[in-house]
Amino acid sequence: MNYQGIQQHFLPPTASAEVAVELLNRLKIKLILVTDHKDRLLGTLTDGDIRRGLLRHLPLNAPVNEFMETQPKVLGLDGSIRQARALMLQYGLNGVPQLDNEQRVVDLLGLKPACQRKDNAVFLMAGGFGKRLRPLTNNCPKPMLKVGDKPILETILEQFIDAGFHNFFISTHYLNEQIEAYFGDGANYGVSISYINEQTPLGTAGAIGLLPESAKQLPFLMMNGDLLTRVNFDELLEYHMREGSDVSVAVREYQMQVPFGVVQHQGSVISDIVEKPVQNYFINAGIYCISPSAAFAVDGINVLDMPDLIESRIKLGRKVSMFPIHEYWLDIGQLPDFEQAQIDYSSRFSRRQLLAARG
Repeated sequence: MNYQGIQQHFLPPTASAEVAVELLNRLKIKLILVTDHKDRLLGTLTDGDIRRGLLRHLPLNAPVNEFMETQPKVLGLDGSIRQARALMLQYGLNGVPQLDNEQRVVDLLGLKPACQRKDNAVFLMAGGFGKRLRPLTNNCPKPMLKVGDKPILETILEQFIDAGFHNFFISTHYLNEQIEAYFGDGANYGVSISYINEQTPLGTAGAIGLLPESAKQLPFLMMNGDLLTRVNFDELLEYHMREGSDVSVAVREYQMQVPFGVVQHQGSVISDIVEKPVQNYFINAGIYCISPSAAFAVDGINVLDMPDLIESRIKLGRKVSMFPIHEYWLDIGQLPDFEQAQIDYSSRFSRRQLLAARG
């Protein structure tokens, strides 16, 4: 890579994580090099580093030096592309900085393409009744409601396609014929789409048991069909694989402010009064990565909700991980959410912007 190309990856340590997210969205190679004014490497930053910071409740306006990897894998001037690719394979890296004797960045070696074709299945949940969105859903399944110029489900599908996924399953129940008639077998999108029709609703996880065995041989992504989000599906899958998780759950930070002064005490003695404190929680974002061991545990007969599946895997000692999302996310559950989605769509979900985000 020439020097001008490398400079596109540079950020100073004082830049905010929010600025870093915007830069990562523009870069074809998703790796930021945090450097000083002499181009000396201070650390590297990836999407995963930012998400790990969010798990520590770091805000996105915090500087990148609080998020970055301070001991990245690097090569000297005698390093080769073969060595770089070996490091990438061993540690799951996007690229390896090459440094001179003064720790200045002179190249990026072994660069990893941002998007690759993936055989992992995608399971989209589109069988709900959408009762809270009536009367809009009286004659239309919720995932088929148009936000912008297309159904919600089509926007989701196109995002997964842009990320390299091609093997889709859609769970249907309410007004299923509308969904199947619109998307068909996926040929118009250059992908494969199969349908899992729930004769009776099986809960938010029960339909996993109806997937064909071939779809459950690899970890697969599962998502509610009524979400608008710009989450990085590549990073979710890679995170799940790195963590060696049975189930990975995308989570979103949610803040609640207590509208009163909270009294802290020991017995009857007051130690402090905190005025209107803000409590931080992580909420379930309705996006998952499921490993084969968890998928094959669902029988497809009994009603099963996702919290129950997760609880059962934890009780068995299996690893269930959180994947924090910093991207735009909206659950279109009620009429005000649907109205907000219409406002947000043009600025966040035009086809041009989605493709630009892929680099």
